[in-house]
Amino acid sequence: RHFEDIKKIDENGVEYWEARELMSVLTYTRWENFEEVIKKAQIASINSGQDVDNHFRKSTKIITVGYNTAREFRDWKLDRYACYLIAQNGDSKKTAIALAKTYFAIQSRRQEVYEKLKEE
Repeated sequence: RHFEDIKKIDENGVEYWEARELMSVLTYTRWENFEEVIKKAQIASINSGQDVDNHFRKSTKIITVGYNTAREFRDWKLDRYACYLIAQNGDSKKTAIALAKTYFAIQSRRQEVYEKLKEE
């Protein structure tokens, strides 16, 4: 699966990604390890003067873990900026992280070109 394949749109038309799905796309197998990357990304957000709560929204989901057994799991709703920071703070030895970094570089360039065309 790819980054855009797991994108969701909320009731207000705002795009977001769920951290547990992003974890899989970025080839992390343990939530605890991925949550450390999320924490680093949140620190980067704060250090850049951003309100972390605008980009990283706590959420929970109920997952069936056995026969008639459901459990609540912590998750995050992430905007594109949060996903970008997660990619920047991820394990650079992972091919999926390198691909995510490339994806965001291309998306940023596209946005720059679009803004320039709008001005002209």
